[in-house]
Amino acid sequence: DLDGANFRDGLRFSHVEGPTPVVIDYTLPHGKRRHAHNEGRAMAVVFQNAVGREMAIELRAFPDGAAFRYRLDAPRGETQRLEAEHTGWRLPEDARLWMHPADRPGTYSPAYETYYENEVPVGTACPTGCGWSFPVLFRTADGRHWGLITEANLGPEYFGGRLTADAPGGLYRIRFPEPAEGLGTGELQPTLTLPGHSPWRLVILGDRPGALVESTLVQDLSDPSRVPETDWIRPGRVAWSWWSDQPSPRDARKQIAFVDFAAEMGWEYVLVDANWTIMDHGNIHDVLRHAREKGVGVLLWYNSGGPHNRVTEKPRGTMADPDVRRFEFDLLRRWGVRGVKVDFFQSDKPNVIRLYHDILRDAADHRLMVNFHGCTLPRGWSRTWPHLMSMEAVRGEECYIFDPAFPERAPQQNVITPFTRNVVGPMDYTPAGLSDNRYPRLTTTAHELALPVVFESGWIHFADAPDAYRALPADVKAYLRTVPAAWDDTRCPDGYPGRYIVIARRSGERWYLAGLNGTTEPREIELPLKPFLPAAGAQGWLLADGAAPREIATSRRRFVPGDALKVRLAPRGGFVLRLEP
Repeated sequence: DLDGANFRDGLRFSHVEGPTPVVIDYTLPHGKRRHAHNEGRAMAVVFQNAVGREMAIELRAFPDGAAFRYRLDAPRGETQRLEAEHTGWRLPEDARLWMHPADRPGTYSPAYETYYENEVPVGTACPTGCGWSFPVLFRTADGRHWGLITEANLGPEYFGGRLTADAPGGLYRIRFPEPAEGLGTGELQPTLTLPGHSPWRLVILGDRPGALVESTLVQDLSDPSRVPETDWIRPGRVAWSWWSDQPSPRDARKQIAFVDFAAEMGWEYVLVDANWTIMDHGNIHDVLRHAREKGVGVLLWYNSGGPHNRVTEKPRGTMADPDVRRFEFDLLRRWGVRGVKVDFFQSDKPNVIRLYHDILRDAADHRLMVNFHGCTLPRGWSRTWPHLMSMEAVRGEECYIFDPAFPERAPQQNVITPFTRNVVGPMDYTPAGLSDNRYPRLTTTAHELALPVVFESGWIHFADAPDAYRALPADVKAYLRTVPAAWDDTRCPDGYPGRYIVIARRSGERWYLAGLNGTTEPREIELPLKPFLPAAGAQGWLLADGAAPREIATSRRRFVPGDALKVRLAPRGGFVLRLEP
């Protein structure tokens, strides 16, 4: 409904546009697949409301899913206020769902960091009462059909949607953000500049859950890149001190030690996290100078606030005002900084969605890569703005510091998020914490070491301290030195959400296969390797669970196309197999 104009009831069919073929083809500097290609069909069905105004429903159908959006044509520059959106998805009442509740507004929320409910019935009560966040995974009762509901190509004028808390008759509808998000700043209802359209409402479809993992439909439906030159956009591995030592960003000597470790490992970057503006034992320029000498790029943390949050970590007050933001980005470019991590957005209202777009636009102008934390869900922006390297929007490894329930729940969550959250865009989980933080992990060491392959992110922030990685065997350190942060292809040959997963990713001629067990029982994996081997075979290096949870076992052997990988996953265990001709 727009400014009292009803586009829900009493619509009259006007005409059809199309159908026409759609061919989508593009390359990205990072993601699950460097070269994406999809072909489908497009059409639009145009209706008139009771007063003769037209609305088109644009439709797209592809082998891996379908999508629709609303288009409103009007004299250019006309504005209309969206009062309500009535879109809904009616699911079979005997379907099963994997979904997570939207956060209640608070100091650090919403941030898409609640736990996923595992294989629950349609109509399950929402524990927060704030609705269910995208994406929502479902399967039919017979297990033969799988789907993932989400949205794509969210523009700067719209809100970030979610689904209603209840589902009468299996019907989940679009729901606006909560009024209290962003400390109550910003309007709930967007004001749209016409002609215009809604985000795409889409469902990725497949006959197995792995087919959803392999899809790039969210990016396919999003606007093409607005960044003409991308040679400066470089995915990579990141040394990061905050997880192992939260005060460390305020200590130049500690940051220089992490620079040295990044250089030692051949990692591209170091991230200096919150409060780097109040350093002891030197300042940020000492860190930058040392990093230049070592050939390590520096990424800097920023608070997005602004009136929409009251988080005090510094620097803050530089992102919300456009002139101040552009001045800051110009300063960073002159300093030689490679990118920024911007945190604490706490809202899906239109004013904050616009802030994301403004940061991305200005960062592109200054050749700065971006990572969003405390943030919304990816909605295809990494295609439009390929310097968006990652986004958090996940209950990640930092929760070993904050959440006593996390060690018990993390293994299962780690085999749900590849089928849900990470399907729709890069995910900054900050993996491979090998040491015990405040709440000790229950995952095996092999499980943790598999996460950088299972989870896709254009920047891989390794969570632990240098000594934790230096203590590893030489061949495991060699794996961490070379594991890619961008992929030429991604496949998911086996897995079931909440139980286990096997992911296969290719970089050049080298395949990485990684698996996780999310349960408390051991699991045997037997996987034919023919799809991942050349005719002459390949040399394999296997990292697997050892005799105890904190032990690992490695081995080497040559595989030929008739071979299968046979590996035992310990409870909460994992493995990595690297194949190279």
